[in-house]
Amino acid sequence: MAFDTSCFDEIIERRGTHCSKWDGMEPLFGVPRDEGLAMWVADMDFKPPQVVQDAVQAMVDHGVYGYFGDDSKYRAAIQWWMQERHGWTVNADHIFTTHGLVNGTAMCVDAFTQPGDGIVLFTPVYHAFARVIRAAGREVVEMEMTNTDGRYEMDFDAYDAAMTGRETMVILCSPHNPGGRVWTKEELEGVAAFARRHDLILVSDEIHHDLTFGAKHTPMTHIDGIEDRLVMMTASTKTFNIAGSHSGNVIIADDALRAKFSARMMALGISPNSFGLFMATAAYSSAGAEWVDGLCDYLDGNRKLFDAGIAAIPGLKSMPLEATYLSWVDFDDTGMPREEFTRRVEQDARIAANHGPTFGKGGESFLRFNIATQRANIEEAIARLTEAFKDLQ
Repeated sequence: MAFDTSCFDEIIERRGTHCSKWDGMEPLFGVPRDEGLAMWVADMDFKPPQVVQDAVQAMVDHGVYGYFGDDSKYRAAIQWWMQERHGWTVNADHIFTTHGLVNGTAMCVDAFTQPGDGIVLFTPVYHAFARVIRAAGREVVEMEMTNTDGRYEMDFDAYDAAMTGRETMVILCSPHNPGGRVWTKEELEGVAAFARRHDLILVSDEIHHDLTFGAKHTPMTHIDGIEDRLVMMTASTKTFNIAGSHSGNVIIADDALRAKFSARMMALGISPNSFGLFMATAAYSSAGAEWVDGLCDYLDGNRKLFDAGIAAIPGLKSMPLEATYLSWVDFDDTGMPREEFTRRVEQDARIAANHGPTFGKGGESFLRFNIATQRANIEEAIARLTEAFKDLQ
């Protein structure tokens, strides 16, 4: 029996619930709280699968929220998921749990680099990377990707020429946020070769690896000859919409890197919260897998609807989305300055979307729209954008 995706159509009021996405759009974007559409922060407007709700309810029913011990089932659930969904055999002893993957990124920067080091980003890319790097006193080294007919590609000859020797790490977003690319094995081999040539630690953030539309995600760990410098980052939080649990996994196969990371975790006193572990253990299951398959079908419908609506507005183009629920829309062909098309989206359409420049070089003419919401909201967003740019029709 096919999964009933109608559950994703349920409208859930998130205003007034300490929700970053919905309660933050007025102070940050000037989009009115009562009638605005929140399409910025990367969480979903859906409830997680029932198996996750049941796990939280069991905690409530027990009523004692003490320290979590014996995480063997949690580690086994991660192992099962990565093997079943990604063909990746994970050693349980290689798993570290961080407070989400922004914290995981910060921990990697802290453990494997020094103040003043350069850290390479292929931009435009997830904005939290640069924020963490700069806050840690390291240098963001932006290697702008090539936009080839609405598809991001990497130019390693240009990147090689731009390297200065001060760089010690490269962070890859795979699948890519905000462009929605699922990198091919050949492209990942290019990244690995680049890291080897310049003796860089390679951190691969694969938080969106479960949310794909037809394209096959390849874990970086499947690329040969990179294990001695590879740090993998995964999480259940994006997949199952439990980002508020602030849990993520840093998985390190190399003994020396693992020892260094472990030492920093110990020095900073980092340990996971029990809610995140119970939720992830429940989510990484056959019931969770069935829910994710249904979710991807629903998101694919949203993707097609949103892309068609954007394509019908002259001057607007959305990148083909192979993964993630984040639509990257280019306004360059409108001929408008960034301030004008952003004003129309925020003030006329009353939609809060992420500003492209925050993602680094190459993002100047873009806005990022989160389409992980009820189908009715997608329809409303398209109607509003069509009206806001009606003079281009």
